[in-house]
Amino acid sequence: MKPSITLAIILCLLLCMTACGSEPSDRQDKMPVETSGAEYTGEAENTEGTAGPERVAANESTEITETEEEQEPMLQMTIDDTAVQVEWENNDSVKALRELCADQPLTIRLSMYGGFEQVGPIGEKLPRDDRQTTTEAGDIVLYSGDQMVVFYGSNSWAYTRLGKITDKTAAEMAELLGQGDVTVTVALGK
Repeated sequence: MKPSITLAIILCLLLCMTACGSEPSDRQDKMPVETSGAEYTGEAENTEGTAGPERVAANESTEITETEEEQEPMLQMTIDDTAVQVEWENNDSVKALRELCADQPLTIRLSMYGGFEQVGPIGEKLPRDDRQTTTEAGDIVLYSGDQMVVFYGSNSWAYTRLGKITDKTAAEMAELLGQGDVTVTVALGK
């Protein structure tokens, strides 16, 4: 089959898939298609400003390996003097928390509550998307838009998830948080 016919068939299939209701995603996956020593990347714009095919030499790489999120400094958390590993949620609340820490670390004094959590004021309202949640030890949530809660037990309530401490067991969380009030520091890492 001739390369021009192969390219025409591929373009027809792509147009057909688009017309059949496949939804675009936020992330543009690059699927190179071999066409006579060139790759189809689908990224270039034509002179009318609409997306169109672009050919690049097969040895050129057009993929972006890091997203904007991966390039941003990670939020880091300590509880008193103990650094903890946190898997942060990707939501507006965590983005706002990151902005609060942009100039200096955020220090929050937490107090024991209910025998299963520590809670304290953030000092500002953050965006929230509260959902009925059953928490477990290590969960970090936003309560009432302006309170950070760190769990060493379990509770069911409407919260916005912020993250999860991933390097401590339930027993270690109880030891860390169950002995009295603590101070949490959230800062941007380097």
